Amino acid sequence: MLIIGIAGGTGSGKTTVVDRIIQALPPGEVNVLPQDSYYKDLSYLPLEERQKINFDEPQSIEWSLLVQQLARLNDGETIEMPTYSYLTCTRQKETITVEPRDVVIVEGILVLCDPVLRDMMDIKCFVDADADERLIRVISRDCIERGRTPQMVIDRYERVLKPMHCQYIEPSKRFADLIIPQGGTNKVAIGLLTDFIEARLRRAKACK
Repeated sequence: MLIIGIAGGTGSGKTTVVDRIIQALPPGEVNVLPQDSYYKDLSYLPLEERQKINFDEPQSIEWSLLVQQLARLNDGETIEMPTYSYLTCTRQKETITVEPRDVVIVEGILVLCDPVLRDMMDIKCFVDADADERLIRVISRDCIERGRTPQMVIDRYERVLKPMHCQYIEPSKRFADLIIPQGGTNKVAIGLLTDFIEARLRRAKACK
């Protein structure tokens, strides 16, 4: 199994890069483990307290569960991936069945911050984008998908997203094997990445 880590700031285009990789490879060959599925369960806190939690720092993620489930996939086992609700800030009862595949992508803003998870990755990528482009995407996404107003998004960006990006996400770029500027629009970088993945898969299959 080939494990790929794709990190980058909020709104940088990580999801688009992941989609491009999936489209370039044969159907059913890729599974994705989103970092967002592994936020710690905060159901024991009142809703007002949950909404104050900083979700952009490493402590918000249950890394041990993510590492454990990734290791199980690598061993050929099927897992039940958790799901998370941004509306209630709680882990849901529903899980998603994930079976082993030739390629597993671990995607999220902080996935290059955890040293144990990082060491499990065969390829580490960082999707880069200008701060103003990321903010525009975040405003559009959060207003549509998460019921926030533009002012709420801007306030959160200034209070949380920007400082956490500078403190944790941007520094993790130094661990990347490949930096993808301009996100999903960078066809050359994505092409190089998918070519590398295909070459590794061919090599692995030839050795079996």
